[in-house]
Amino acid sequence: MTAPGRAWTALSALVVILAITASWWCLALWPVGPATPVWLLRTRAVCFGPTNNDLPNAGGWLLLIAQPLGMLLVLTTVWTAELRAGFALAMRRVAGQVLVGISAAGILAGLAAAGARVLASTDRGFSAGADRELASQLTRVNDEAPALALVDQHGETVSLDALRGRPVLVTFAYAHCETVCPLLVSDVLAAQRRLAERPTAVIIVTLDPWRDTPSRLDSIASTWNLQSDAHLLSGPAGSVERTLNAWRVPRVRNEKTGDLSHPAVVYVISPEGRIAYVLQGNAETIAAAVRAL
Repeated sequence: MTAPGRAWTALSALVVILAITASWWCLALWPVGPATPVWLLRTRAVCFGPTNNDLPNAGGWLLLIAQPLGMLLVLTTVWTAELRAGFALAMRRVAGQVLVGISAAGILAGLAAAGARVLASTDRGFSAGADRELASQLTRVNDEAPALALVDQHGETVSLDALRGRPVLVTFAYAHCETVCPLLVSDVLAAQRRLAERPTAVIIVTLDPWRDTPSRLDSIASTWNLQSDAHLLSGPAGSVERTLNAWRVPRVRNEKTGDLSHPAVVYVISPEGRIAYVLQGNAETIAAAVRAL
């Protein structure tokens, strides 16, 4: 390969590295919302492990910064003379000068946008007032939510994957319960109503699939006054039991009466599909936790 050929090859390699880096940073930092595709959320989680504020975790930042710097270091070390020659050739032409100027402006604009994105996410926290006081007392977690796919009161299969992109409240109750469940369901639905500015889905998994069969869910949902974005789930007893075990829901069944002893537990699921908080009811606290996502 001639000297000019090597120079253009080195310059092309630099352009490729910059393009890959820009794509990588866009994938990691582009704001997500309800319309964000599930595949994109999963890709971001796998590559960068987003934290509570939707930014990459420490490993993700290391990947974003160290990898392009490493490639640039190798390129400039191996092809130092060729890069200089390539820039010299490019700057001799008007088109080359324009491309170099556009590239430099794009890099500066990208860095400014990334900085603004980080600052905005850092500043985003709990809302002022009572929400801040409540949320500050909660312990934030970032556990993977177990799989969940059962039939709701409309006869449709509902899964957490289908609800990606918005918060979800997951809790567990059963129709014959006259103590914990009515209060727990009331708290979750009250929290959902308080979150009108941030639409939140509700999933209630039955603890009693032997009596809360799919054919009875519509009647139970009506009794509990579940709205369109609240799903009461059941299915074959084995499937429900496996789901409850996966979510580590403690329960003890009285074989004589059929009643179950169980705690009041509410999982707050982030838009990325991860468990953010594990609560014990109280509509105000649940709403504060969702606003803190």
